Amino acid sequence: MRVLLTGATGFVGRAVLERLARAQDVHLVAALRRSVPGLPGVVSTATIAGIDGNTDWRHVLDGVSVVIHAAARVHVMNEIAADPINEFRKVNVEGTLTLARQAAEAGVRRFIFISSIKVNGEGTSPSRPYQADDQPAPADPYGVSKLEAEIQLKSLAEATGMEVVIIRPPLVYGPGVRANFLSMMRWLQKGIPLPLGAINNRRSLVALDNLVDLIVTCIDHPGAANEIFLVSDGEDLSTSELLRRMGKAMGKSARLLPVPVWVLELGAAALGKRAFSHRLCGSLQVDIYKARALLGWTPPFGVDESLQKAAQHFLEHQAK
Repeated sequence: MRVLLTGATGFVGRAVLERLARAQDVHLVAALRRSVPGLPGVVSTATIAGIDGNTDWRHVLDGVSVVIHAAARVHVMNEIAADPINEFRKVNVEGTLTLARQAAEAGVRRFIFISSIKVNGEGTSPSRPYQADDQPAPADPYGVSKLEAEIQLKSLAEATGMEVVIIRPPLVYGPGVRANFLSMMRWLQKGIPLPLGAINNRRSLVALDNLVDLIVTCIDHPGAANEIFLVSDGEDLSTSELLRRMGKAMGKSARLLPVPVWVLELGAAALGKRAFSHRLCGSLQVDIYKARALLGWTPPFGVDESLQKAAQHFLEHQAK
């Protein structure tokens, strides 16, 4: 089976590449913007200058059965673009649909799109996790662009017969994780006291290995065709609990001060950091029942095992 992978040097894409490079029945083609040293020798590469509505993919789609589209303009914490939604649409909507249309014309059987839980929204009420088939409610340009791509992909599937699979992960963590999760590990490593010991929210996360396992399952599982899946580790944590368990994985005792949530929210509002406060204190849960029921899939790796892998990589590479 010939599989085309985009975003092969990204956090998720690189992990998918490494997993599929070991598969005996997969000929993997990685689409890259430039030559990258150190890729497994069994992986073919193809150069793509950029991803937008003008990209020509035809030279890499010959013989491809499955496309895994992990490339994207990702969520930007400190956006500087004058028109953010337009920038997201160029890559995440126009770029995705151009690839998908050319894939359908080339006879690709299945297109796997790595979307985002931000399509569902920014947070959930207690005991009401997001479901895969809930009404979408994206609240930022990134989430809007992912939803627009999903809608057009589903229309393309109906028109062409190419199967589309959509996967919406929440926060992904694992070896080499960046952004807020990396900051959290740095705080713990330095032993900085954190006013986060009284947060009783519930948040779904997904370990990189668990996400990759679901993506690989969707390559040829008949139950995945034209479906949307949410994914997580199957165990939701509060921010306080996550910090304690991450500290344990790092061999550190998390120094958490039991500051009331309302105080944190008040301080965040005064500093113009409401969105960051919401991510720390609010809940965001996903229900993975659909993946269990249609695919027989369960997360193969537990939270503590996955936190340990992330911690080990951090201690070996970041804390020197």
